[in-house]
Amino acid sequence: MEHCSLSIRRQCELLGLNRSSWYYEPAGESAENLQWMRRIDEQYLATPYYGSRKMAELFGVNRKRIQRLMRLMGLEAIYPKPRLTQRVAEHRIYPYLLRNVEVVRADQVWSSDITYVPMPTGFMYLTVILDWYSRYVLAWRLSNTLDSSFCLEALDEALSQRRPEIFNSDQGVQYTSLAFSRRLEAAGVAISMDGRGRALDNVFVERLWRTVKYEDIYPKAYATVPALEKGLSSYFDFYCHRRIHQSLDYRPPVELYRAR
Repeated sequence: MEHCSLSIRRQCELLGLNRSSWYYEPAGESAENLQWMRRIDEQYLATPYYGSRKMAELFGVNRKRIQRLMRLMGLEAIYPKPRLTQRVAEHRIYPYLLRNVEVVRADQVWSSDITYVPMPTGFMYLTVILDWYSRYVLAWRLSNTLDSSFCLEALDEALSQRRPEIFNSDQGVQYTSLAFSRRLEAAGVAISMDGRGRALDNVFVERLWRTVKYEDIYPKAYATVPALEKGLSSYFDFYCHRRIHQSLDYRPPVELYRAR
């Protein structure tokens, strides 16, 4: 991407990339662990209720290794369990507001989540903000760490366009942080959080992860972060504007999201 007369900033503008992505390096691991992380990720998409014990038994790998890699990837088996982990003391957990709620219009409910993205020499994390009714992706960001800044950037971009009535997420520290909740409260948005161990509370984002990974990330095996960001930009444009969804009566998300 080096060019004798164009700055990095100008090259990124022409390609439609965030300049920060040029400077990102994927988080590193050994080649062997990266292969195991890819296999764990694929298995988790198919069986999110498999914990480290079942993964280790399935793959014939030491359980402690699987546990470490799943923590690194931000994965946790979905099943009812007692609260064993300690959250950050000043972070507030909000109740789940969507039980028995019929979602019938755009911007009624937005949802967000984070997923691991495998790469040949490392891995990244991807977050999206999705409109539940239309499945329209309002914003997305990549990061090589699990800090909250990239989630805040995605939220700010989404809120610059529209406002939801309810924002739903899991209880991850990125979403329970004071900065994140205050952004939503300042915008007059009600905050909803999944119950621990509930597989269906954020189901539409979970379906999106499976779709984007099997249709774009896995087949293309992006080698660099700029290539990954450019590819995802193209894919999400396709997903929102041209990819028909059976659950939407074979229409693309944009038709429902903008039909107001």
